[in-house]
Amino acid sequence: MSKLQAKIIADFGEQWTQYPDSEGFFGSVDLFNDIFHPLLSARDVAGARVAEIGAGNGRFVNILAAAGAAHVIAVEPSDALRVLRDNTRAFSDRITYLEVTGDRLPPSADLDYVFIIGVLHHIPEPDPVVAASFRALKRGGALAVWLYGREGNSLYLFVARLLWGMTRRLPHRTLALFVAALYPLFWCYMTACRWLPLPLAAYMRRVMRPLTPAKRRLVIYDQLNPAYAKYYTRAEAHDVLARQGFTDIRLHHRHGYSWTVMGTRP
Repeated sequence: MSKLQAKIIADFGEQWTQYPDSEGFFGSVDLFNDIFHPLLSARDVAGARVAEIGAGNGRFVNILAAAGAAHVIAVEPSDALRVLRDNTRAFSDRITYLEVTGDRLPPSADLDYVFIIGVLHHIPEPDPVVAASFRALKRGGALAVWLYGREGNSLYLFVARLLWGMTRRLPHRTLALFVAALYPLFWCYMTACRWLPLPLAAYMRRVMRPLTPAKRRLVIYDQLNPAYAKYYTRAEAHDVLARQGFTDIRLHHRHGYSWTVMGTRP
């Protein structure tokens, strides 16, 4: 494992240990459906065998289990595994917990779905993870991925790149204080998006406004903390699945700023 990958895993382990809960819209089936609509909804996993790579604090594992998944494999390589276990205890009889990186998902060839939600863009070499997902799926099974998008994010990336050089070096407590200081500016921008056609206005209205203030601050923290993040073009989002043999690849430009991608194992 490279030093960069180890740091990314450690950073997310600390993040989900410090922010373990998934209150409100942040951990809701409505958010899950917003991420995957129109390609998939939570009801599609009823009775299915599924896996989530990079399960974090377990918010989507809970959604998959509550939606009726027959079994969920929760893959989480960081120290957040303890939080994941605690938060998903109600469904633990239908969950297998794996403290491994995504490229080590067992090649069972019996899964109906593999989910990678907000994780693949933090993996410098994603191909082994996508290949492992392919091997774990049965024929006709699908990989569902949500990725940061490059299209629609020009202004945001300009601002973020000015901050990343500093924020990626900050310890947790200092970064949390910085986010708290930044939040009033964010709130003003989010509020202005209710009436003005500003960049990311749809995302602000449909995703950020329903969150609690604490979870909005967590989203900001999540953007500023990771040591690595790639913003995918449409072609790159398609090709990361196509390279490993996925077919029937469908893409949705979610709220004009990110990519939801699904591909099928033939």
